[in-house]
Amino acid sequence: MMMAHKGQLIFSIFFLLVIFGVPLSQAAIEICDGHIPGILTFFTHAPTQANLRTSEKELESASVPARIVRPWMQRFWLQALGNAGDKALVGRDGWLFYAPDVRYLVESDGKEKGPFQAILQFRDQLAGRGIRLMILPMPGKPSIYSDELTHRTIGSSPTQQLIERLRDAGIETVDLFSLFRVCALRGGGYCYLARDTHWSGVAAQFAAELVARRLIDIGWVSSGSVDYQVRPVTTPRTGDLTHMINLPGLERRFPAEQVLCEQVFRSGTGELYRDKPDSEILVLGDSFLRMYQTDQPLAAGFIAHLARALKQPVTSIVNDGGASTLVRQDLSRRAGLLANKKTVIWEFVERDIRFGMEGWKDVSLP
Repeated sequence: MMMAHKGQLIFSIFFLLVIFGVPLSQAAIEICDGHIPGILTFFTHAPTQANLRTSEKELESASVPARIVRPWMQRFWLQALGNAGDKALVGRDGWLFYAPDVRYLVESDGKEKGPFQAILQFRDQLAGRGIRLMILPMPGKPSIYSDELTHRTIGSSPTQQLIERLRDAGIETVDLFSLFRVCALRGGGYCYLARDTHWSGVAAQFAAELVARRLIDIGWVSSGSVDYQVRPVTTPRTGDLTHMINLPGLERRFPAEQVLCEQVFRSGTGELYRDKPDSEILVLGDSFLRMYQTDQPLAAGFIAHLARALKQPVTSIVNDGGASTLVRQDLSRRAGLLANKKTVIWEFVERDIRFGMEGWKDVSLP
């Protein structure tokens, strides 16, 4: 009994040292540096939820002990348990996945009303100006490569139900899920990067060519007269999921991927592809459209390849993570871009159906 009580006492003392040691040591460091201890901010602001949350974040970011210990704990969790933190999931064969992409697949029932109503409203707004709307839902990586994440069956993406509802409502929608699954089965190269949330250069080009063929087939766009050519380029990309884990030295385990792209340039002049503000075609979207386009190697993304396939430049508005609402708000502020437009292509990644930044708000077009 005496040994048990002694063990409990030692454990209690250790626990108290852990609980109080970190804030006390941090306060001592700040006093030695001539600063007022950050913990006192709890007593200098009104105890509202917002103030408490802000103070907590400031203390966490300023904590020297936490900055020293956190990388070691992160490395232990990753190497011993395969836990990459809140944002990333470790798959097979060195693949990483974005946690919200997976959550969307396993938690969604496909019946969210927000995106459907927002798309209908946007379609009607554009129709009132004589402009047609095409929707391009972007598959998340686990929708195509679930086998690189788990041996278990995840099932079909609920986005397929949204595509069916949109088509039933008469809204033109391109199904990239079928395209990417066929490419994956044929083994013609991966459609997504192993350690990034985004698609490969090859997938961006295939998607652009599919959209261009559909636009021409249904008579929305006539082939232009601008002749573009391509040249193969390879660009290194350290995946955004690697950055999300935020662990020093992680590049040794997850090195940069060498991404093969085809850069689009104008025949005769050799000038890299550039948008044309008064084009009849406007493309709206998120970071999938930024990839390889305004990122390195430049002019090798979806937008450039769409223009090449249509033989005419397009106009584009891209908002990272904001294709659900922010990109439409940007268009509302720059409504002059709608002048001369006949077709709008709206791309958004499927996880935004549930987790879109700012949701799916009503946005008026002046």
